[in-house]
Amino acid sequence: MQRVPEPEELMDDPAQAAAYAEADFSEANELFIRLLRQLVPQGLRGRALDLGCGPADIPIALLREYPELRIDAIDGAPAMLEQARQRLALHPGVGERLHLSCQRIPSAELPAGGYDCVMSNSLLHHLREPGDLWMNIAHCAARGATVLVMDLARPESSLALDALVETYALNASEILRRDFRNSLRAAWTVDEVKDQLAELGLRGLEVSMVSDRHWAARGHLVGAD
Repeated sequence: MQRVPEPEELMDDPAQAAAYAEADFSEANELFIRLLRQLVPQGLRGRALDLGCGPADIPIALLREYPELRIDAIDGAPAMLEQARQRLALHPGVGERLHLSCQRIPSAELPAGGYDCVMSNSLLHHLREPGDLWMNIAHCAARGATVLVMDLARPESSLALDALVETYALNASEILRRDFRNSLRAAWTVDEVKDQLAELGLRGLEVSMVSDRHWAARGHLVGAD
């Protein structure tokens, strides 16, 4: 199935952001955190960057688990960051280690080589130019930094897409069903992601399917050729 870019890169409609924030993404979030634990079995510490943090569920969960971790979390949608601030208010003591910022990818404001861990969940399919994400990661990650990028994988056919929507969004709101369908159409395949990394000369990341609808690029970034 051919890729169809999403109509809009940003999820900045307040109703859309609220629907997304209220949805149950716990399964995917737990998968992401489990993959991160596998990459860093000794535990996360230092400074991490979350690109496209959404309502900040993953950064908040990580900060509660790892007391020596600090996270800079960015998102291009003010409405989504407002949802993140509301979430953050429910977790006293976490906010001082989480810095939220409204920035779009690519961002020139992020420090070069400033992060021990760079992560992103479900951002790449929103972007018109995938290289914007990968080169921002290469710019921000310290040498040998832990990198985890997870996203939806585009199904092979419309029938497979319909099956995923019915399986995972059967009782979801119309907004979420529409967005999930659009996201699956806009998603990249494992082979496409491998080609993106090879074209940019990014080394140290393995790309593979990690669920029936997600791929992950993970490892420790060696650098860019």
